[in-house]
Amino acid sequence: MRLSIIAVTLCFILFSCSNKKIPDVSNIKISVTTERFEKDFFDTSTNSLFTYLKQLNNKNPSFVENYLTRILSVDPSWPSDTAAAYVNGFIKSYRPVYDSAERIFNDFTPYEEEVKKGLQFVKYYFPEYKLPKKIITYIGPADGFGDILAEDALIVGLQHHLGKNNSLYKTTFVQETYPDYISRRFEPDYIVVNCIKNIANDLYPEKEDDKPLVNQMIEKGKRLYLLNKLLPLTDEYKLIGYSQEQLKDSYSHEAVIWDLFIKNSLLQVTDKNIIKNYVDESPKTQELGEGAPGNIGSFAGWQIVKKYMQKKPATTLQELMNLDTEIIFQEAKYKP
Repeated sequence: MRLSIIAVTLCFILFSCSNKKIPDVSNIKISVTTERFEKDFFDTSTNSLFTYLKQLNNKNPSFVENYLTRILSVDPSWPSDTAAAYVNGFIKSYRPVYDSAERIFNDFTPYEEEVKKGLQFVKYYFPEYKLPKKIITYIGPADGFGDILAEDALIVGLQHHLGKNNSLYKTTFVQETYPDYISRRFEPDYIVVNCIKNIANDLYPEKEDDKPLVNQMIEKGKRLYLLNKLLPLTDEYKLIGYSQEQLKDSYSHEAVIWDLFIKNSLLQVTDKNIIKNYVDESPKTQELGEGAPGNIGSFAGWQIVKKYMQKKPATTLQELMNLDTEIIFQEAKYKP
């Protein structure tokens, strides 16, 4: 993702993005600083943990409290010595993770710059949105939280960006929460994707939906279309969470994918147990074979939204996101 020329070339060749018009956002000023919390937290010179944490708390009070209670699950009712032992135990056991992150993210500047680019597009399309002013990096449990959006900060869990082949992700306790089809995205260049996706979800929070499958597919497709606009130089496969080959194959078999929904009369299904098979994270779509990715309904919904926007190019992002999915479906007349 650092090499934008390659990324754009792949986009043109593989994903038919030749008609994409990318606005010039170079004059939009973004003020973001990065705080490396994990460097302070894993400071080996610390003798009195809670005295040290109070010092850190003065630098970033809201984050330190949330880090301890929500990310590390320190119970506020615990005696101080119990809490200190627990936190020190975490620091000791996660020292190798911290060391790996130090090697990979010794210079975080390239990632900060990528996030700033994403924020420029957020500001371009949503000028009234209050942008975060800082990025806070941390190390937390590998089977816990990852990247988070706080009120004034993008919070990046570096333990989820050490590279998909890191042995940490192959352990049983991590696999139970993040199996391979998810942990393959635990790469450094997904930092910007996750940060901007969290902002997109903040702009348009997801809601419980009892509508038919096709409407939920299109709702997912709207979000992918939005994310693509906010990260126009990022490869599409990263936005949906597929491998590069999976997305290439999905485009090659777009008609087959659509036939799955048509021939099995799935579009108007309202059974949540069936719907989740097509619009939630999963390792594969059983009906399409071993190599077919999961979440295939979101892919199809994305293509429906693209077709609609091709026919209605004057539609703004705000209008699209607020538009009834049934209108999009009827007017797109999607048929690959």
